[in-house]
Amino acid sequence: MKIAISGKGGVGKTTLAGVLTYYLAEKGNRVIAVDADPDANLASALGIDSTGIIPIAGMESLIEERTGAKPGTSGSFFKINPKVDDLPEKLWIEKGNIRLMVMGTVKKGGAGCICPESTLLKNLISHLVLFRNEVVILDMEAGIEHLGRAVASSVDVLIVVVEPGKRSIETAKHIKSLAEDIGIKNVSVVGNKIRKKSDEEFIIENLNGMQVLGFLPFDETLVESDITGIPVLEKYSKEAGKILDGIK
Repeated sequence: MKIAISGKGGVGKTTLAGVLTYYLAEKGNRVIAVDADPDANLASALGIDSTGIIPIAGMESLIEERTGAKPGTSGSFFKINPKVDDLPEKLWIEKGNIRLMVMGTVKKGGAGCICPESTLLKNLISHLVLFRNEVVILDMEAGIEHLGRAVASSVDVLIVVVEPGKRSIETAKHIKSLAEDIGIKNVSVVGNKIRKKSDEEFIIENLNGMQVLGFLPFDETLVESDITGIPVLEKYSKEAGKILDGIK
């Protein structure tokens, strides 16, 4: 199973990525959790010490070795299909059945720039989705720039996380439109920060028929977890199971 997660900033993409990763790992699956969000908080959500983690986008020597060009040299000649199949085992951080990979952000020209670091990240994500047998959970930024057409067509589902609010809903619709443009056929929604039944109803009524896989409640312990670094993801196994059951 390959799952990409997106949504407006602050809606809880990383929370959902952590919940699904934890649940699937506890069920005995080997899970590659990919942090492709600029905020890079997935390690904390999973209870993994982030001290000393260098995002792959910041590994200048590796990028130059694999692409033949220094990072930040947009417009120069470099390999567009660098070797990446040996990198996961070298770069991930293991915790039980979880393998965390922190991609980082391309600082020059945006995540969609034609540059060595962006090329390496896209090829690495393509390899994880297309050629690995593990479950892959992609914690994306609000856009879907990291997803090329080949990857998009191979992702089982793009889950857009929304919270009760117009801006979050509009972002979800925009992401769905972009996803369809590159061939993602299954775009679904998970509602987060739900305080009452009317929040669920608001989300369902305003999504124009988009499939809602499930909901996660607003929970102060998640805020405390973010501060302490102690994950509380096991609390949401019921919700995680329902969300995954809804993926077709």
